Amino acid sequence: MTASVDAAKGWTGHPIVVAGIGADGWPGLGENVRSAIGDCEVVFGSARQLALLPASDIERVPWPTPLLAALPELFGRNADRRIGVLASGDPMFYGIGVTLARRFGPAALRVFPQPSSASLACARLGWPLADTPVVSVVARPLPTIVPELSEGRRILVLSEDQTTPIRIAELLCDKGFGDSSLTVLEQLGGPAERRYTGSAATWAHPPGDPLNIVAVDCRADPRTRRDTRLPGLADAAFAGDGQLTKAEVRALTVTALAPVPGEMLWDVGGGSGSIAIEWCRTHPRCRAVTFERLPARREQIATNITALGVPGITIRGEMSSELAEEKISAPDAIFLGGGLTQDGMFELCWQHLRPGGRFVANAVTAESEALLLDWSARFGGTLRKFQIYRGEALGGFTAWRPHLPVAQWIVRKPAGRRTADP
Repeated sequence: MTASVDAAKGWTGHPIVVAGIGADGWPGLGENVRSAIGDCEVVFGSARQLALLPASDIERVPWPTPLLAALPELFGRNADRRIGVLASGDPMFYGIGVTLARRFGPAALRVFPQPSSASLACARLGWPLADTPVVSVVARPLPTIVPELSEGRRILVLSEDQTTPIRIAELLCDKGFGDSSLTVLEQLGGPAERRYTGSAATWAHPPGDPLNIVAVDCRADPRTRRDTRLPGLADAAFAGDGQLTKAEVRALTVTALAPVPGEMLWDVGGGSGSIAIEWCRTHPRCRAVTFERLPARREQIATNITALGVPGITIRGEMSSELAEEKISAPDAIFLGGGLTQDGMFELCWQHLRPGGRFVANAVTAESEALLLDWSARFGGTLRKFQIYRGEALGGFTAWRPHLPVAQWIVRKPAGRRTADP
């Protein structure tokens, strides 16, 4: 039999057995799972997982590093054999099963799930699984946790290794959540299962087992700034040189962009990165590319991305130069804030916006506002203008200080229209 590893054509070999295995190892598996693994000629998995299998003639192949780049060659080399894959717990819960389904298609797999670490943790803690957010920091930056933090919230964190708990404790203290309670659950479901608890501020437990999950019961210091997933974070949340879309305008802009989970934004003229960051904070699956020509501002965007926990943002240089060098996937929405008056910038954005995508532009000068009026006359959409006043001290009284008025154009690109009108 000749098998294929072409994702577009699907997998044509024997069904790939993807079996979840818990810390209780081989004895914890049902007879049907044991039989499916026993029929395999080669089994892939981590060294720890492979060591849980009983002695047999099955070839055991530890995952190479880096894994994703090695998958085509690894599966191609074994395509005519019966392949098994071991995963921790549920393979479709932040597991290798998701990667294989995307690459080879769901029909190529026979998936045998075990209870996930999240299910076991909630069972031990008495937490409602359906209401408990789960964040993975396995091969992901630790600040991914940050958007989930809020007073009274409970979250589960899938650890990278044995150092993750103390790193979480340090992060919580840095973000004003030092009073939070941490419970580390190791080797869940196995004979070596154990757990230990402490507060982030006084965490003194040494690194334990690398197979662990961390339960966080969030408690914020009363002085901690309240950052939610809703757009309109305080201006003080962003570091930088003052090149910032202010909170009230930012909230109206992100709302106009209308993010949906999994969508991609291009933020043109990133400044501090505030629009891209607010877009990505609305949902963990939202992504963004921010284009900023000045190196110093690209550095401040990177700082804000880390501080506000949105690693799904790619930072690029000047837009036209970047697009000339590399093809970048078409976005679902574009925000044009900086460089609006640059010749050809709108046309370039409109050309790359996918059909049906949304375009939002803000203008504060008469020249840039005139462009919005012209584009609106040609392409339709919605125009609106607003001015924000903030109460500020004036002697012993309060005065309303006006910010610059902002004109905003919101338009949706019709299906099939790929370029601007001449």
